[in-house]
Amino acid sequence: MSSGRDQVKLSDEEVQTLLGENLKVQVAANGRDGFPHLTTLFYVVRDQRIAFWTYGRSQKILNLDRDPRVTALVEDGTDYFELRGVSIEGRAEIVRDPDTIFEIGSAVATRMVGADSFESLGEIGMQAVRKQATKRVGVIVHPERVASWDHRKMT
Repeated sequence: MSSGRDQVKLSDEEVQTLLGENLKVQVAANGRDGFPHLTTLFYVVRDQRIAFWTYGRSQKILNLDRDPRVTALVEDGTDYFELRGVSIEGRAEIVRDPDTIFEIGSAVATRMVGADSFESLGEIGMQAVRKQATKRVGVIVHPERVASWDHRKMT
């Protein structure tokens, strides 16, 4: 007999679909004082892993440099019986390679505005991403434990 948790768990394919359909991830890193530091960011999926970019001097990067443990949550739905989500516990890889930062940033920017390609952002948009890439780092979340749920499976 399966548990209620097993009933609502997403398959690996359903996890990737949910990650592909959503734009924002909540990221928790361990703060210096022991409290979780929680932020929301736009993300992309690279090689089945959540990736985002952020300012290199941000608090989340200071925290992840000190302790790479991270939790990432992507969820959607409004009504209880619509709720779906994926919670990923893992290690953050901080990317400082300029080409990879640009790749992540251009993919995030393109996805944020719903564009078909980076070039469709136009010259001004592409220049803005190039400029931002010099101040940012990339982060790739390497999963160690994944929990998922889809309450639509309960009906």
